[in-house]
Order: sequence, then C-alpha cells, then structure tokens
Amino acid sequence: MLHNNNAVSTVKGACPHDCPDTCALVTTVIDGVATKVSGNSDHQFTGGVLCAKVSKYTERTYHAERVLQPLKRVGPKGSGQFVPVSWDEALSDIATRLHHIAQRNPEAVLPYSYAGTMGMVQGESMDRRFFHQLGASFLDRTICSSAGGEALTHTYGGKLGMRVEFYAESKLILIWGSNSIGSNLHFWRFAQEAKRNGARLICIDPRKSETADKCHEHLQLLPGTDAALALALMHELIAHDWLDHDYIARHTLGWDALKERALQWPPERAAEVCGLPVEQIRQLARDYGTTPQAAIRVNYGVQRARGGGNAIRAIACLPALVGAWKHRAGGLLLSSSGVYPFKRAALQRPDLLGERRPRTINMSIIGDALLRPGDANFGPKVEALVVYNSNPVAVAPESLKVAQGFAREDLFTVVLEHFMTDTADLADYVLPATTQLEHWDIHGSYGHTDVLLNRPAIAPEGEARSNAQIFRELAAQMAKLDPVFAAAHFHDSDETLCRTAVAGTNVDFDQLLSDGYASLKLPEAPFAEGGFQTPSGKCEFVSERLAKQGISALPDHVPNYELPDANAAFPLAMISPPARNFLNSTFVNVKSLRNSEGRPLLEMHPADAASRAIADGDLIRVHNPRGEHVCHAAINGRARKGVVVGLGIWWRKNGENGTNVNELTHQHLTDMGRGPCFYDCVVEVEKMQQVAHPS
Repeated sequence: MLHNNNAVSTVKGACPHDCPDTCALVTTVIDGVATKVSGNSDHQFTGGVLCAKVSKYTERTYHAERVLQPLKRVGPKGSGQFVPVSWDEALSDIATRLHHIAQRNPEAVLPYSYAGTMGMVQGESMDRRFFHQLGASFLDRTICSSAGGEALTHTYGGKLGMRVEFYAESKLILIWGSNSIGSNLHFWRFAQEAKRNGARLICIDPRKSETADKCHEHLQLLPGTDAALALALMHELIAHDWLDHDYIARHTLGWDALKERALQWPPERAAEVCGLPVEQIRQLARDYGTTPQAAIRVNYGVQRARGGGNAIRAIACLPALVGAWKHRAGGLLLSSSGVYPFKRAALQRPDLLGERRPRTINMSIIGDALLRPGDANFGPKVEALVVYNSNPVAVAPESLKVAQGFAREDLFTVVLEHFMTDTADLADYVLPATTQLEHWDIHGSYGHTDVLLNRPAIAPEGEARSNAQIFRELAAQMAKLDPVFAAAHFHDSDETLCRTAVAGTNVDFDQLLSDGYASLKLPEAPFAEGGFQTPSGKCEFVSERLAKQGISALPDHVPNYELPDANAAFPLAMISPPARNFLNSTFVNVKSLRNSEGRPLLEMHPADAASRAIADGDLIRVHNPRGEHVCHAAINGRARKGVVVGLGIWWRKNGENGTNVNELTHQHLTDMGRGPCFYDCVVEVEKMQQVAHPS
C-alpha cells in the first residue's frame, strides 16, 4: 500500500543490487516524492550506513534521462531512432512476433537476465513462468559467480560459510580477492572492529586496492595464481604441523591425497608462480597456522580466471586443516546464499515445461551465440532476445562480438530498462521498468543471512511497470494467440509472489511487513561438528562428483589461458575489477558518481609506463587480437609490474573510441561452473598522439 500524499512518511525496503551487503533501506517520502534513501539503523548488518552509490538512489529514480514510456525503434539498429508507443501497441507486437517465432521453434527465443536486481520477484518469478510456458531456450546464468559457487558446492555442499557478524571477533582475517571498502562495505565495518580489538588484516589481491591500503599486509600476487598460494600455505601447515588432526580425521574426506598434492608446492615454487617473495608466503602460513579464530573473506574476483574453481576449492580447504570451523569467528565466507529457504519452484514454475527440455545457452558466450547459425549441434539460430536486469553489450566478454550480434537486423530484441544503455541502443523495443523505490520484492543475500522485504515507497514514474507486471501483461497478450497463457498462475500480483517465495518456510511474512527484515535461525558456527552438506557430510578435499565430470577431484593450480610474457607481443596481464563508484555497469550515468570516477582509466606500474614513454593522464591504446580500447593512463601506485588494471564497467558509449575493457576479454570458460575469465587476459599498451583542438 502506498502512503498518502501531502504527508511525510518512511517506507522500509532493500537494496536490489549485485552486492553481498543487501542493505535494509528506509526511504523518506514527502508529498509522494522520495527525498532520501537511508540505511535502516534497526538492521544490525546495515547499521544505518549505505555505500556512496545507493545513498544517491533518488538520483537514479528521478534521473532526467530515465525511460518512462515504451519506445519502438524506427531507424537502423544503433541509430538511436526510437518513437514512443503505447503499452498496448508494444506488447501486442512483441507477443505476435514471439508467438510466430515460437511456432517454428520456441528455442529460437532466448531470455537474457542477471542481477540488475537480485530480488526473487523482479528477478526470477513471472519472467521464468513466461519463458517456461513458451519453451524458450534456457540461459545458463554464469557471468558472475558460477565457478566459485560450484567449487563451494563440491567442497562444502553449497554456498555456505561463516556468519559475517562474527568476523568482528576474529584474530586474523585474510581478505582474499576483495576490495571490501568498495564492494563489501558492511563486512569491512566488522573487519575494522576486529582490527581495533587487535586482529591482523591481510589483503591478497593483484591490485593495491583501497582495502589493501588499510590492511597490515598486502600480498600482491599475479592474476590467476591463487590456488598455487593456497597449496603453498597447505605445504607449510603440514611441514610445521600447524594442523588440527582431530578435525581432519572426523570431518574431512581425502586428506591423504590432498596432503600429497600440497607437498608438491613448497613456498619456493609458489613464489615463482605467484610473483611473491618466499618469506611473505612463509609468514602468511605461520600467521594462519598459529592464530586461533582465523577467518577468510574470499570474493568472486578469485574465480574469474581459467582455474578459478580450483582456486576457490583450494582456499576453501584451508579452514578445515587448522580446525578454524570450531570457532564462530573462524572459517570462510564466499557466499551465504545457500541458506535461504525460498520456494523457487513455486515462483518459477518449471513444471510449465511439461516434457520439453530446451537447450541451454551460456550467457558468458553470448557474443558467439548470437553470431552462430543454426545447426544440429547448436539448435536454431537465436531469432529473439528479451533482456532484463542486465546490460550485456557492456558487461559480457569480447564485447565487439556481442555488439555485432545485437546489431543483427534479423534479431528481434526487447529490453526492459531504466535508461538507454549500450544494450537498449540496439533494441527493437525498450520497455520502461520500475526502480526499487516503485515495486514489491523480496531478497536474500550472499553476504549475510537475513531476508528483506522491499515495499514500494512511491508510485511508478511515468508509465514504468515492474518486470513481473510486464511479463504478466505480455502473457495476457500471448493468451490471445495461445490460450495456455491465460492460466491463473500468470495473474499473481507482485505482493502475492513475495508471499509465495516464503510460504511454508520459517520466515514470518508479517515480521517482514512490520520490520522490513527477518533473521534466519542458524547455528553460529555452522561446521563446528562437521555437518557439511556434501554427499559424505564432510569437507570434501576429494570430490568424486567432480571426477565424474572429468575434472580433477583434488584442487590444483590451473594456469591462465593467457600468460604474460615480457618477450611476447602482448606482455601485460590485465584485470578489470569494478570502479569504486560503479556496480558492474550500474550507476555509470549517475552524474555525481561518474564525476567521482572521472573517465575510463588503465592503471599501470611506473616501470611499465616508463618503458612505453607513457605519463600519468596520457591517452593510451590498449589492444590485443580481439580489439582495442582507448582510455587514459593512471600511474597511481596500484598496479604491480607486468599487470594493468582496467577499472570498469563503463558503458561503451562513454569510451573514447566507443569501447570499454570488455573489448579485450575473451569467451573461454572457467575450469568448473562454465564461468567467464575476465581476469585472464593479456594486452599491450601504447601511447596515442593527442590531437590539439583549436580553441
């Protein structure tokens, strides 16, 4: 229920973005206008604090460039020529075209979505019902976390780990592959509390991040070498007997085999692979092996390379070796999303497929998929694409191919969006979607263990409609052509879908309505007595399930596809972590945040810049066989020698030459989980001659 105008009110909600924090929000509304978005001080995890991005959320909702009515393309793709049309005209035409394609082969239709909103309702409910009923191709949603998720599943049994609030009690915290200050702010608050109480903080990251600046020590390893470091730590734990033999014997599987593997990785070998001093590795092992209540906060950057799954597996084995899980302030967290009891099948209705089993297309290779003709192995050519909660032309790897695929004149593309993104520019129809302040949703988290409810604080701006409403109304148009779309399950309201998500669970919906959140009742130390959710009930160092897939049953170091070589044509490794003021490609068009970032940058080590006669601020060309990206050099002390850092993800249209860093990334996939390898990439950099413009 929306609050009356001519009054001041506050409405409780949840941050929808792809961030582990999933903050509880309070929106202040005056005369029907949202004037402020704050953190909910009653929510322990949020603590009344928001990041710089979401604290400016009203700038997104009331942005002058927001799409507020359906748009239809009338010129060539990419020309920017659109005209406003009515919802009836847009949905009728979309339904007709999808129906005609589906009559030939429904698998020629592909949905493309990810985590533009993490909500269960606006992210994965009515949309899935619609595409299940249609029989469209499945989308393998791999672009962010699938390698790490699969690694945890084959080690712990699911996306499970420490309770984040207990990091405040830890005595040693390894922050591995995470710039927590920018991407996990509320964990950082607990880490800072631990630091004030005497804990040692160690950052492991190829980039000297803002988080590394605030830690006691920084191990600046080469990209894609995390498994080698983890195995060397195991070597030292074994060599010095810094092991919990009782925990290993009772709660792990495959210790003898892991021990044999680890003993192949003395610190000297890992130092050469990782580009680290030997003594730094030895000291890290000593700290980890001799400090009670040692905790690891690992993030998804680690798994964005060829061996990313193996790297997460190797790191995830460490707490069991030292018995860290016996303490609530010890263990590891990558993701907590496996604890939630959401009724996904009730929301998504996979039963609507009947006996049909459509093909699956991996979102991380959408560039190749859209350029591929139909054949017996691939199936039909993709003829229609419905994009929501994502901006693939900017965020998917090898974006030149992605843009070429989206530019096909014979591809029918519908985009649900707030703004004219790189992807929306290439659409046939752009449909105005609501922001988080304007719709119902329900959220879990991958960084804490609370359920949050988002209630609409204001009426939708313009003609915007929620994702779920758009798919409801699209189903109603389809029902005129195919009566199966008239079924009652296409009529559930957004609030009903929120209730469906937790129906029959121990989550109290009335508490969500009153408080905005509800905490799951979970053990403080989840694996203190084992109880892993693997087939064996143990922490599986050896995974027979992986072996059956033809993947090494033991974690190992898997070298990157592309290794930097000083004598090669492309001698520099490139990683592309998020810029502090953006979240993937979201917030790029919020002026205050874009002004804070300035312009697209490539961070370089002074030696690498000097050898190329590049100075700070110079216009540079970053290139490899896949393409080139023009941006400015930043010689700011954050890149290590031999590695450049392309901060992302800017929209392509903001680039000096209409590109972003994903022009350079490839479509090879990770060792497990079929994920992208954004941080497994080599490039060369050269200074560009800047043409002086007449004043």
